[in-house]
Amino acid sequence: MAEELRPFQRLQYAFAASIRDPQNNPHADVAPADRIQIYRQLIYNNLESFLSRVFPILKATLGGEAWSALVDDFLREHQSNTPYLFEIAEEFLRYLQDERPQTEHDPPFLLELAHYEWVELALEIAEDAPPPENSRLLKDPLSQTIFLSELAWPLVYRFPVHRIRPDFQPRFPPAKPSFLLVYRDRDDQVNFMEIGFRVYFLLEALRSQGPMQAAAAFAETTSTAKRGSDRAAVSRSRSLLVDLAQRAVIGASWPVSGATLA
Repeated sequence: MAEELRPFQRLQYAFAASIRDPQNNPHADVAPADRIQIYRQLIYNNLESFLSRVFPILKATLGGEAWSALVDDFLREHQSNTPYLFEIAEEFLRYLQDERPQTEHDPPFLLELAHYEWVELALEIAEDAPPPENSRLLKDPLSQTIFLSELAWPLVYRFPVHRIRPDFQPRFPPAKPSFLLVYRDRDDQVNFMEIGFRVYFLLEALRSQGPMQAAAAFAETTSTAKRGSDRAAVSRSRSLLVDLAQRAVIGASWPVSGATLA
């Protein structure tokens, strides 16, 4: 590939390499070392500032020195393929997941926490719209065909990432995973909530299978026929669907007659 590059392109590649890793790419013919260091510091500062806004809890839990080393490694080692600033966060997550070798100093929840924090940015910049309000869904939710909003992500983590802070850093995952829901509402606000495993499996079924008749979705995820005839369970199901609809987590496609839990 190098033979195919024009002289100015070779100069650009050499300049970029010396900025990313000046110790191993000391191109004196590109620019003096002190100038290279100035350019590198400017790029590092911009990168670190952006990543700090996207991953504030990760930065706080790692501490300043470890965080700076992580950002420095990312700048030096990762070949970014996007010109868009917001996509750098996803590149950073990909670097942590696929490229960077884990060290003995890494907290065991590092990747899960990074993913959890990245989700907020991903939903903020997503171009999808939440489902509109639907009076039929609010009035008779169990007779509707429901679907999951593109802006609602059911998530499961081994660690309680929503609780991790500098003063709470578990070394081992608890016996039960954390089921979480992150969604963008009709006011374009990103919200986080902890959910039960049954709600998670309901939402995950909608995500993986597409629109489903509400009563059938509950029957599939609860897996007990008795719950379908239990009035209290029916009432809870309706209340849950209304709550999810009001939050713009689910929408309704069309009513389905003759299919209810009651």
